[in-house]
Amino acid sequence: MKGTVKWFDDAKGFGFITGEDGQEYFTHWKSIVTSSERERKFLVADENVEFDQLETNKGTQAINVVRLMK
Repeated sequence: MKGTVKWFDDAKGFGFITGEDGQEYFTHWKSIVTSSERERKFLVADENVEFDQLETNKGTQAINVVRLMK
């Protein structure tokens, strides 16, 4: 699914993505896909992303989050 980063707290390592379906999805820095293991994992508000959904006991989370080029 595609979406837009609503907010991401770089210090705490988590935030929310608004999916194209209008729902908000929690995401954690460990769910961000980067080109290198050494690359810092963070997101920026209003950034376009693509992600998979994972049902958990705390709700649906965004995983495998990939930045989309503008």
